Amino acid sequence: MRSLITGGAGFIGSHLSKKLLDLGYKVTIIDDLSTGRMENIKHLTANKNYSFAIENILNETVMDRLISECDIIFHLAAAVGVELIVERPVEVIETNILGTEMVLKIANRYKKKTLITSTSEIYGKSNKVPFKEEDDSLMGPTTKNRWSYACSKAIDEFLALAYYQEKKLPVVIARLFNTVGPRQTGRYGMVVPRFVAFALKKEPLLVYGDGHQSRCFTYIDDTVEYLVRLSRLPEAEGEIFNVGNNREIKILDLAEKIRKMVNSPSEIRFIPYDEAFAKGFEDMHRRIPDISKVCKCTGYKAQYDLETTLERVIAYVKEVGPDSLLRSKS
Repeated sequence: MRSLITGGAGFIGSHLSKKLLDLGYKVTIIDDLSTGRMENIKHLTANKNYSFAIENILNETVMDRLISECDIIFHLAAAVGVELIVERPVEVIETNILGTEMVLKIANRYKKKTLITSTSEIYGKSNKVPFKEEDDSLMGPTTKNRWSYACSKAIDEFLALAYYQEKKLPVVIARLFNTVGPRQTGRYGMVVPRFVAFALKKEPLLVYGDGHQSRCFTYIDDTVEYLVRLSRLPEAEGEIFNVGNNREIKILDLAEKIRKMVNSPSEIRFIPYDEAFAKGFEDMHRRIPDISKVCKCTGYKAQYDLETTLERVIAYVKEVGPDSLLRSKS
């Protein structure tokens, strides 16, 4: 099986690449390294079934060749991270919408199965939890670019499903909920590596708002297992799946847990959203997925608990050094 992974040098893409290689796939990744990192994939270069193209997915000539040569596409390339969304909204919108349009257009040309990673941000600021795949979305106004990422990914989903319905292109959509693990950095606001890095540096852990907003964190190996299984199931085509787990924790409790696990004297400092991001910044209060659909379809349920997840992230940050996560591009 020949696979193409867009954004393959990113955090999730690098882990997915390793998983597919271990399963005997031939893996080609394309990444322009705008947020991906060569360090993430250096351990793959000796594998004869691996190849890498440093290029933007908007290059139609390159994408046509790569897609024509593969059997399945994992489309992970996207602009992600709350800080990036606030700082560079044009990049977020163009990367997500135009990139997905390019992938789907060429995939349809050769009728290649495509798995698209979407996001829990799709649900907007809805307070109806847990989120089910068919639930309504509740977005903020277009005057607040914080919602540009969610809206751009919603367009991606609409377009993918349109290709499935109208052109019979086999597509699968996976909405990811807060995946964490080794090789994720804190550069664009990813909370777990950021907390771990600052705790190890004995510097303040910055908690936005009152810290009572909650999230569910999924270990990278579980996310990758879901993606691989979904990509192999004909019954998943034309469907949307929440991918994550439903173990909820408040961000304040997360900060305290991490501080305790690394035995850090770091203080917890509260920062108003307006000060951290922009005036009028809005956030989800709770983000909890209903994962019954993905569990039933794949026969799999996330195996890693939060403590194990955090232990592995802490070990990784100690190995590479906390500063490397905070100054990195991704």
